[in-house]
Amino acid sequence: MGSTTPALDAVRLSLHVLAATIWVGGQFTLAGLVGTARRLGPEAPKALAGAFARLSWPAYAVLVLTGLWNIAATHPSTQSGLWQAVLGVKVGVVALAGLAAWAHSRSRHPRGTAAWGALSGLSSLAALVLGVVLAG
Repeated sequence: MGSTTPALDAVRLSLHVLAATIWVGGQFTLAGLVGTARRLGPEAPKALAGAFARLSWPAYAVLVLTGLWNIAATHPSTQSGLWQAVLGVKVGVVALAGLAAWAHSRSRHPRGTAAWGALSGLSSLAALVLGVVLAG
């Protein structure tokens, strides 16, 4: 990728992947636990969501910061037009994932909560796939 040093590249990429495992993987894990949480009591899903938020939002911030670092390290002006277009789509999808997660956390209606949660999870997964394509 033409960055500074291999060690610094390893730190940057490791932080980015770790944050993605928390943000993306955590959303899918939590979605899989909702049914069990409901059986534990009506407040359990909300308590789990609050605990996850304390981990996921810092992870999202790390994703954005290391994502910017990744962009700087790859020198976008030297990349192909297709690569730049994919990067633009990824940036939009990352923003959508964050906005959808925020709306999910603020929704007061079950349908809205489900819809925003699904959009957040799917857009987060799309951002992950686009990141793999860009690294390709």
